[in-house]
Formats: sequence, structure tokens, C-alpha cells
Amino acid sequence: MQFDVVTIGGGFSGLIPACRAAEAGLSAAVLEARSEERYPCSSRFSTGVGNIMGLPIMAEPDRIFRAIMDGSGANAHPAVARALAANGKRTIDWLSQQGATFVQRALQHDQPGQQVLAPPRRPVAGLDWEDRGPDLFMQRLEKNLRERGGVVMRGTKVEALVVEGGACVGVDVMRDGARQRIAAKAVVIADGGFAANRDMIAQYITPRADRVLCRVGPGAQGDGIRMAEAAAAAIGGFGAFYGHIHHRNAMTNPQLWPYPHLDAAAELGVLVGPDGKRFTDEGLGGVCMANAVAQLPDPLSAILIVDDAIWRAEPGITTTVPANRAMVDAGGELTSAITVETLAARVGLPAAALVQTIRDHNQAVASGMFGRLAVPRSTRKHKPMPIATAPFYAVPLCTGVTGTMGGVVINEHAQALKPDDSVFPGLYAVGTPVAGLEGGPRAGYVGGISKSFVLGFLAGEHIAIAP
Repeated sequence: MQFDVVTIGGGFSGLIPACRAAEAGLSAAVLEARSEERYPCSSRFSTGVGNIMGLPIMAEPDRIFRAIMDGSGANAHPAVARALAANGKRTIDWLSQQGATFVQRALQHDQPGQQVLAPPRRPVAGLDWEDRGPDLFMQRLEKNLRERGGVVMRGTKVEALVVEGGACVGVDVMRDGARQRIAAKAVVIADGGFAANRDMIAQYITPRADRVLCRVGPGAQGDGIRMAEAAAAAIGGFGAFYGHIHHRNAMTNPQLWPYPHLDAAAELGVLVGPDGKRFTDEGLGGVCMANAVAQLPDPLSAILIVDDAIWRAEPGITTTVPANRAMVDAGGELTSAITVETLAARVGLPAAALVQTIRDHNQAVASGMFGRLAVPRSTRKHKPMPIATAPFYAVPLCTGVTGTMGGVVINEHAQALKPDDSVFPGLYAVGTPVAGLEGGPRAGYVGGISKSFVLGFLAGEHIAIAP
């Protein structure tokens, strides 16, 4: 069996380059390990929001480029960042030609004008993907691919890259219980990172991998990254992830993820550890908080403290699913008390430490001297509120991993590189399993959908013109 291009993974990262290559007349196959007609994957579960570092995907390219370099702590590769920034509008235009329908919505209260696949998810707790924008567009892309002579091969698990003469020339797969070899001029790793692989979470994020929540489909096992490493491609950029903070019960209650999460409330209140003290800068936002919780000795030991005013304000500052009331309705208990001392006793925190933490927080809010806190707090994105209006609330937390950061090192055409920075002929990587765009001290997150959309489009385009 032979194709011009095969993609490993059937989400947007796999379908888009295959469709773009097939549009140019190449033979293309998408290899998907799951066998269901509408196989579960991160692309279907997503909200379909096209943003880059919080900016609209079609914003001015220089502005996007600066945001990537700043947000990643200069961890991003400039050429890859420039390619992502420069091709957003062109990609959205092409996707629209393929049948995508976009509406403009605010991602958060401070991030207007995002391109969102329509119809958007509904404001309900739990998963809400069937017949939403991403699900419908995946079906349309598959239809387009088939009409152009391409195929989606379900139940096909890729086990190894085939390398000859330093070039990738195909893949070995398990299909219908038998091992087969599929030859290809180009292979695209597009299988969604490793958020569902506890061993890799333990290796790259936290040794307590059993105490973090997986917020994606079961296929994100990191196979593509491991196969690329085994084939001697360059990998790197690990250590951070994209995710959110959730009620601790989300570990066992599927109605509490992927929504509602507690980022919006936490950006106004405080996160404390089992000692009753703050341990992170809540002002940097949900992704940073999720990473900080994961780095605790016990990632299930963090607690969110807010007051009634913050809890009542929370629905007005989030555009997804407000934790107030959806979290409680979905089974996430909210501990309350008239005094901070009583609240501490009810959730097992040292009362004196928690009282002091709240006192210091309130003084900083009143004075604006957030840099004097034991853990300084930034206010550029979100201005905190005082914790002063009874009743006071405590929410036990877990951290949820949606998209891992780090993977195959690529260039501006999404071509995989070797450790000496030379191109790995025949090998590409798209979407979550790529390095060179994210991370840094603030866990800068480019945007999973944007990496799939733009890098997938660029990879398919380059494959179409490559000799």
C-alpha cells in the first residue's frame, strides 16, 4: 500500500494537511487508531476557538509574532512563530472554502474577536461536542478528502516510522490484527500530544501523574513523539502544558470537565496549598495556575478561596460555562462559612495561616502593592477583588491537562528536524506534538486549534510542492 502522504492521527492536525495535499492532486491517507465512525479525539472535544496567544488568529501578523515570542519567554523558534503569525488569515480563508463556518466571539472578557467554529458549544457542564462546530467540520473535511480520492483508515495504529537513507519513507501499522507497511513520500505526525499518557506526564510534567486530570480524548498517547525520537528526529520543549483548574471531583465525575473550570474565579481570589499560603501568581491566568498546581508535591492539595462577592461576579467574567452554578449542579461541593477561621477548620487548613493570607491579599488589593506579597501578584490581565464579603467559600482543586507542550522540533514548513537542525526528509509534525512555539516561565500557550489549522495547512501546502 502506498500514498503520497499519510498522516498519523485523525483530528484536525491530520485531516487538514491530507485535504490540502489531496486538493493538489496527491494521494492521501489519514491513519486513525480508533475505529468508531465519530471517533473521540481532542479536536471533537475542543471549543473550536482560533486564537494565538489569546489574540484573534487573523490579527496583525507582527502583533501575533511579538505575542508568541513574549508569551513563550523567547522559547519559540522565530521562523516557526513568524510562519504561524503570518498565515492565520490565509488559513481561515482556506478552511472557509472547505466548508468551515466561523462566528466571532470573545474567548474571555479580555479577548474579543475570536474565530469560533459554528455552532459553538452550549454553556453546559461536561462534554458537549456532538454536532457542534468542530465535530461537523471534521465530518466535512473527511467528506472532502474522500471526494478527492483520499481515505481515512480507521482502526489503524501506527507502530513505527520507516526510515531509509536518513529519510522517512512510510510507516508500519497494525490493521485488522496484522502488521502492514504503508509507503509514503511524506509522513505527518499529528496524533495530539501525550495528555492521556501517564508515563509521559510523569516524565515531563509531574511525578504524581495519577493525581492530574486528563481533559482530552484517549488517543493522546504521545506515540508520534516517541516514534520520532526512535527515528532520531529532534525533540524538545517539554515541561509545561495547557490546561485549567477544576473541582477535585472532576477526577471521578465526568460532568465536571472540560467545563466548568475555575480559572475566572481564581483570577479574582487566591489559591492556597495545604499550609494555607499562596503558592502562585493567580494574575497570570488559568494556564499558569494549572501548571503551578501540577508542580505541588501533591497536585490534589490546592484549594481556591473566594468570598460571596467574587462568587457572584464569576458568571459575568467568563464566556464558557460559569462555575457558579454549573459546578455545584454537576456535583462539585462548595464549602462555606461565615468566618475565614471557620472555613479553615472545615477544609482542614491551618486557621492562622489562612487568615494571614487573606489579610495580606486584602491589604494588597487596597494599596495596589501586589509586589510586596510573599508571592508577588501581577494585575496586567486580571485585577483581583478583596475577600471580605461573607460567606467565604473553599473549593478543592485538581489540575486538568488538555494540551501538552513540547515534541518534535520543526521548521516554518512543519518539517521535522534532526538534532543538527537539518531537515528530516519526508517527516512533518503538526499540532500539539510540536516544539518551538510554547512554554517558558509563564507556560505561554499558542492555541491547539491554531497549531492544527495553520501548521496543518502549511504542511499540506509544502508537501504538495516538495520534489
